[in-house]
Amino acid sequence: MPERKPRKDAARNREAVLAAADALFARGTSPEDVTMADIAAEAGVGKGTLFRAYGDRSGLLRALYEARLEPVTEAVESGPSPLGPDTPPQERALALLDAVLCFKLDNRRLALALEGSGSGSPYRAVHYERWHGLLQAVLEEIPGLSGAGDFTAHALLAATRADLVEHLAGQEHVERERIRTQLADFVARVTAGASNGG
Repeated sequence: MPERKPRKDAARNREAVLAAADALFARGTSPEDVTMADIAAEAGVGKGTLFRAYGDRSGLLRALYEARLEPVTEAVESGPSPLGPDTPPQERALALLDAVLCFKLDNRRLALALEGSGSGSPYRAVHYERWHGLLQAVLEEIPGLSGAGDFTAHALLAATRADLVEHLAGQEHVERERIRTQLADFVARVTAGASNGG
C-alpha cells in the first residue's frame, strides 16, 4: 500500500503555524511572552491543532528550530567545504561553530526560547546532542585531541549558548563580525594548541 501523504490542509496548517511562531518570536521582546494561544491565533488555527501536531510548546519550538536549521543541516551532511564532510578537521570545526553562532544571531529569540524551554539538562536536548556529537567527531580527528573531543566540544559549544549570544549581541558597539572573529580566534587557539601538543 502506498504511503499516505499528509492532507493538504494539514501541510498548510503546519506552514501557517511555523510562520506565525516565527513572526511572533521575531517581533516579541521576550521569548517567554509568546504562548501557544498567541501562535494559534496568529496562524488562524485552534489551540487543539497545535497540541495535536506538536505536543506542547517545546515540541513546537523544536519543529520551528529544525525548519529554520534545515539548510545548515544539509550543508553539514552533504555540502561542500567548509561545512561539508570532506573539509579538514580544524577548518571544519571552526566552520561548524561559526554556523551555530550565525544561526543563533539570526534567530536570537527562538534560540533563547528553545534553550530555556522544558525541564532537565540542556545537554540532553536532541539539538544539542546532535551538534555535540558532530563536533566531537571532528575534533577527535585533530592530532592531540583524540580522547579529549567530548569535553572540548562542550567547552567550545558553551561559547555559542543562546544566553551568551544574546548578551554579546545586545551590548552597544558589539557588531556581529566582531563576535564571529572572537569565536574564530578562540577556536583556532584551542585546536592549534591541541595539534601542537599543547
